[in-house]
Amino acid sequence: MLKSSIKIFLFLYKFKNMLELKKSNYMTILKTTYTYINENFYTNIAIAYSHKIEAIDSLANLQIKFPNAIIKETKANTVLYPGFINTHVHLEFSSNKTTLKYGEFIPWLDSVIKNREDLVAECDNRVMKKACNEMLASGVTTFGAISSFGVELEVCTQTPQKVIFFNELIGSNATTADMLYADFLERLDTSKNCINKGIIPAIAIHSPYSVHPIVLKRAINVAISEKLPLSAHFLESQAEREWLEKESGEFLDFFKKFFSTSRAVTNISEFIESFDEIPTHFTHAVQATKEELAYLAEKNHSIAHCPRSNRLLGCGRLPVEELITLGIPFSVATDGLSSNNSLNIFDELRASLMLHHQAPLDKFSNLLIKAITSVPAKFFNLNSGLIEIGKDADFAIVTLPDMPSSVEDIALQTILHTNEVTEVIIGGKIISS
Repeated sequence: MLKSSIKIFLFLYKFKNMLELKKSNYMTILKTTYTYINENFYTNIAIAYSHKIEAIDSLANLQIKFPNAIIKETKANTVLYPGFINTHVHLEFSSNKTTLKYGEFIPWLDSVIKNREDLVAECDNRVMKKACNEMLASGVTTFGAISSFGVELEVCTQTPQKVIFFNELIGSNATTADMLYADFLERLDTSKNCINKGIIPAIAIHSPYSVHPIVLKRAINVAISEKLPLSAHFLESQAEREWLEKESGEFLDFFKKFFSTSRAVTNISEFIESFDEIPTHFTHAVQATKEELAYLAEKNHSIAHCPRSNRLLGCGRLPVEELITLGIPFSVATDGLSSNNSLNIFDELRASLMLHHQAPLDKFSNLLIKAITSVPAKFFNLNSGLIEIGKDADFAIVTLPDMPSSVEDIALQTILHTNEVTEVIIGGKIISS
């Protein structure tokens, strides 16, 4: 009996060693100068990965454990980050450069309506692929695509990045709401068929002023029952607040002109209470009051912060200090080229760094790195955003211009001095833009 047990033990031990040896044949060991782990920067750390992170240790120990692994050592002053996540992007207007009117929200919206058909017609797959590549070059390995018509889906299945594909619901007119909702469901179903192509099906609500409460509740119920990521534009401009609160202001003329109505379909409280049962990623929230932000915090919602878009459309400044105090998670996102001049995530981080001048520089820089890595990954339940065993091998390698004087400065120096990352790895594969 004892001999049989010993034989079984030896067999299992040999079998385990054979598996480890086989695993090491397709393993890569990556050694950079600094590695970002648990919000800190470490030296003398290496990562062993296949399509996922298999081990984190010293280079010497990993070479012993995986003797046949490919060894990849980068040049000096490199930083290994989890792949970056841009939570909110509109690709459909990526052809815009100087067409749309900036400065105030309603004049911008008027220019969108006036030029929409031409801009969408000019935004073919080549243009949208270029937009995806711009994000890729800045280290974005996952992005949230807000899709009004589904025209971006083909490009999103072809880009190497993972895509949270937010099928957007719009329609405030009761007579057309059912038709638009049926179209929304059809687009959602189409995106579900692309899961094997890197698509994560999701739902977006356009805004409180543009979605009828009846179809809003239907869409939210779909998100709850199917456990789909949910996003919504919310209180982006002062004009939106005036319309929802008082049915007055610049939106009054807008709705009379385009929709022959002077009545809002909902109000602020009714809208946010509709999301009580599902944590939602609200975009902008620039005009939200402290009380409304507190309500979002109570219901475990989060916010996508788009500082350049808010500035260009004259919307104001999101008080991130209030979000920090209330414990509201926030991501930093570029929005689309309809309200921005680039989709480079570092441009957005720098804008946020300068906009929030009251925030302590080093501490806020670290918060901004979290806002494009672990925070959105946790909120959207992604297996990424952290350098941790079992997470997807999605990495962005940054090379600093010289050695930082202190590891505490690395986040700040990364934001200040990076335009393009040195290398992007998605699912263990080196990706070139």
